[in-house]
Amino acid sequence: MARWRGGPPCRRPDTPGLRRWEEVRSDPGRLPWRTTALLAVFVQVGTSFAAHDQTGGGRVDLDLWARALLLIGSALLLFRHRMPVVVAYGTAASALVYLAAGYPYGPVFLTVALGCFAAIVAGRRRAAWGAIGLLWAGHLLVSHWLYRWLPPDGDGPYGWGQELGVVIWVVAIIAVSELAHSRREQWAKERIERERAAARRADEERLRIARELHDVLAHSISVINVQAGVGLALLDSDPEQARAALTTIKSASKEALGEVRQVLDTLRTPGDAPRAPAPGLDRLPELVEQAAGAGLTVEVTTEGERIALAPGADLAAFRIVQEALTNVVRHSGSRRARVRVHYAGGGLDLQIDDDGPATRADAGGSGNGLAGMRERAAALGGTIEAGPRPEGGFRVRAALPKTPKATP
Repeated sequence: MARWRGGPPCRRPDTPGLRRWEEVRSDPGRLPWRTTALLAVFVQVGTSFAAHDQTGGGRVDLDLWARALLLIGSALLLFRHRMPVVVAYGTAASALVYLAAGYPYGPVFLTVALGCFAAIVAGRRRAAWGAIGLLWAGHLLVSHWLYRWLPPDGDGPYGWGQELGVVIWVVAIIAVSELAHSRREQWAKERIERERAAARRADEERLRIARELHDVLAHSISVINVQAGVGLALLDSDPEQARAALTTIKSASKEALGEVRQVLDTLRTPGDAPRAPAPGLDRLPELVEQAAGAGLTVEVTTEGERIALAPGADLAAFRIVQEALTNVVRHSGSRRARVRVHYAGGGLDLQIDDDGPATRADAGGSGNGLAGMRERAAALGGTIEAGPRPEGGFRVRAALPKTPKATP
């Protein structure tokens, strides 16, 4: 029997950094304290080193107010997953105030980059663009017009060539952020597709098990029902015939229990191979014998050179014949049935006929037999035709390929 393994067919790359990102994103109550603290220390220390080469060049020395602005920009990043819009604008504003005060350039831009990165990854592109535009426009205004009234004293305008570096920095932030956002959307789409594929496989497996149990139980219980009626009718008048009916009931129930146990074993031990091979057309004589026990004479005709069928096709062929004979026992007044097995180059043709007429008695069952046969044939890429014959009775015709169709 086919096995279903519940694992996903593929997985996206799994890295420690990505796992931490997903954990924080999936837990709104969790704040990224560790990364924010490391970043705050890096910004403070990095700015101190950068200030050594700039204080003599006209920038203002670092003081308590500068340290506070740097700390505010870093602390805002604690909420970059909860409030990405506020963080993007907040880091840009704190950096702009820092630069307008004439303090040295340095890692202050890193807080803005991470704030805008978080906003773009969260799907807030307008906020990220607005924050970067705010910072850039403010920097242009300060460095080319407002420098006369802002510290340090005696400062001159910045060259326009310096703005090219700012443009490159902005483009780099946006490019990296957009790439991360597209990859995150791709991973989310792949995760949804994997979940849908797993649900589809689970549904297909449930249908397969339901068909197996239906075919096994319907056939065996039909035989048991007929023989039980014979046994009750002949218990007093013909004890030997009643004994034969009880023997048939015992044999049919034992076989049904064995096949049900085999189906259930596939559920309990999905990693192991089946203990018994799945039934196929080589067990057709057993079906004929069981049908005979139910009072049905079956004539089997084989045409063409026998070909090896795939296990799924062989099982489907066996179950289709089994279900068709079960329906004859249940619903037909005829006590004779004919099974024609025709092997062709590309597959197998089955035809099961009875002469009727249909009975009106309630034969039990769920009414899913024909639907199950069609599902089996369709799953393999074959076809099923079932309906009354022009000359009376009922006919089931099935065309099955040699090998099942490829599953997409």
